[in-house]
Order: sequence, then structure tokens, then C-alpha cells
Amino acid sequence: MADRLTQLQDTINQQAEHFCNSVGILQQYSTPSKFPGFDRIGTPQPHQSQEDYAALFANLIARCAKDIDTLIESLPSEESSQELQVASLSRLEQENQQAGEQLEEVVRQGETLLQRIQAALQDIAQSQLDMQNPTSTTVINMNLSSSNIKQESLSSINTVSSNNTHQLSDPSPNSINQ
Repeated sequence: MADRLTQLQDTINQQAEHFCNSVGILQQYSTPSKFPGFDRIGTPQPHQSQEDYAALFANLIARCAKDIDTLIESLPSEESSQELQVASLSRLEQENQQAGEQLEEVVRQGETLLQRIQAALQDIAQSQLDMQNPTSTTVINMNLSSSNIKQESLSSINTVSSNNTHQLSDPSPNSINQ
């Protein structure tokens, strides 16, 4: 964006164009005047409403004049000394620094919140995975339980069979005689 003086110069040039164009429109669409002693018949031109052009250029010129006034008022005044400008700049720098510190704090808080949210999402995802595959943990637990039961059953069978070997009768002919 251009500085204020360049904007002011551009707006003044635009105002000059509006004046020039309005004079050109007036010349183009005005009715010729008769001069005494001059008898020339001119060709008739189509008559356009001059009021439309007059209102259009009046609005353009008025708006451009307001813009020029606004730009002139925004220029620094002669009363504004170098010391006042330096004081104003230092105040603006302090405000800028405070705003920067506030921004850094907000960014830190945002990063902390983001980490908490990511951790919560990770916990949720892990919980969902655990809920989708409950059989795998159950099978492992059941396998561990089954092996304990099998081991207990086998040891009890071995104990029972060792006790029963003495009590069983042998169908051989020698055992009958005993």
C-alpha cells in the first residue's frame, strides 16, 4: 500500500480526471448556440439527458473531494514534533510487545491442550481396540486357566491310578490262585 502522500496525489489526479471528463461531456452533449451574423446550420445530435451526467459527475467530484479532505486530515500536523512521534512509536512498540507475549502464552496453552486431547484420543482408540478384540485376551486367559486345570487333572489322575493299581485284580490264572 502506498504512503499517504502518494494516495493524496493519486486522489487529486483522479479529481482532475473527473473535472476533465465532466467538461468533455458538457461539450459533447450541449446544444450549440447561435452566433449573431453567423448562419451555419449544424447537424443535429442525439439529445441525451444532461441531468444524468450532471448528477453522476457531481457525485464523483464530491466523493473525491471528501477523500482528499480525509487524506489531508490524516497527514501529520506541524504541531507534531519529533519527540511526540518518538513517544508515540515507543508506546506502539510496547503495545506490540505485550500483544506478542499474550500471543505466545495463548500458543503455549494451545499446545498443552493439544497434547492433552491427543493423549485422550489415544486412550479412547486403545479402549476401542481392546473392546473389539475381547476374545484374544479371553483366549489367553482361558488357555492359561485350562492348562492349570489340565495339570491339576493329570496330577489327580496319576495319584488315583497309582492308588488303584494295587486294588485291581489281574485276570490272569495266577492271580486267581492267590
